[in-house]
Amino acid sequence: MAKSFVQPGDVETYIAPTGGVVGGVGVMIGSKFVVALDTVAQTLPFRGMTSGTHSLAKVGSQAWTEGVAVYFDTTNKWMSSTATVGFFRVGTAVVATGAGAGETIGVVHLDNTATFAVSATYVQR
Repeated sequence: MAKSFVQPGDVETYIAPTGGVVGGVGVMIGSKFVVALDTVAQTLPFRGMTSGTHSLAKVGSQAWTEGVAVYFDTTNKWMSSTATVGFFRVGTAVVATGAGAGETIGVVHLDNTATFAVSATYVQR
């Protein structure tokens, strides 16, 4: 084992941001998306999963196909297949999911990187 090794990267310990975290719900830690494994108040340590496949809250009105890019809405704490400015791309849908009031959970494989969604519009000068 390398002398620089600290811990495996699948589960890491972070400090809960303002508002705390809820187990099973995604949260951004800086530019890193993790799924909290613990429910704790802000400033307390919690374990966050950085990889794997998770069942997460999604926008009910969206139908997903397998492999569609999935974004995290930091305001509503749910997943979306719409690349809205300010959302973070965090993974891809593993299972096709329908749209409707009862279709509020999506299965998402985390990419282990979070990148900003960008606007498709721009101004040419």
